[in-house]
Amino acid sequence: MTTTDPYTYWAPTGGHPPQSDLLTDRALVTEAYTVIPRGVLRDIVTSNLPEWTGARSWVLSKPVAGGAVTFSQTILEVAPGGGSEKPEPQPEVEGFLFVMAGTLEVTHDGTAHTLTPGGFAFLPAGSTWSAKSTGTEAARFHWVRKRYQPVPGLTPEAKFGNEAEVEPSPMPGTEGRWRTTRPLDPDDLAYDMHVNIVTFEAGAVIPFAETHEMEHGLYVLEGKAVYRLNGDWVEVQEGDFISMRAFCPQACYAGGPGRFRYLLYKDVNRQVEL
Repeated sequence: MTTTDPYTYWAPTGGHPPQSDLLTDRALVTEAYTVIPRGVLRDIVTSNLPEWTGARSWVLSKPVAGGAVTFSQTILEVAPGGGSEKPEPQPEVEGFLFVMAGTLEVTHDGTAHTLTPGGFAFLPAGSTWSAKSTGTEAARFHWVRKRYQPVPGLTPEAKFGNEAEVEPSPMPGTEGRWRTTRPLDPDDLAYDMHVNIVTFEAGAVIPFAETHEMEHGLYVLEGKAVYRLNGDWVEVQEGDFISMRAFCPQACYAGGPGRFRYLLYKDVNRQVEL
């Protein structure tokens, strides 16, 4: 049985805890994974980006020694009227945007696309695009970036839409209690990255330790769970982020009482480079 309530998207707003709070947190950095809890996404850890106006960013993941190396993942908060005419400084880098709050107008090759919560955009490497926050509240969205690995004869297309328009695919044997929404066609080898939305109903599980070559950036949009990472069980909730290195064993139990949903990056469809 699946839940039909409207989707929700937790997005950070910054600020600081009071001086009276104890320093009790769940941030973890290991050789296999990193956990960045939502409580550390404060004003003091934001960065400004020279290509953007009226914006600040929380960098969740970037290539570091001993960590994930295929991607960066950043949350941007762009005030109404703010944005960028040339957001991507590296023409060899592709991008995926996912909006959690506000309204973001993305213009690609001269055509404007309005993205609201649940909206997404895939922007191929070398694209000409711009972005502007056009609502009455700040636009808050994920920006996943990856250096594109070209293959002769294959060219990925730009994609725009909203997750509500994409039919989720249930995992076999789960009666739809574990399902994945895929904005990009998983059978199209032109794409070397996917950013999916994974949904678990309360009590659903990943019933084995997935261990594979793909790196992951996992941001919890809704709910809570206990996640198995390497040899550890880690509690996560909406607004938390997990970066996983290649081959990090992973599994989870959706803790309830509602859905557990996350945005998931992974690198796909390419031969191992030696």
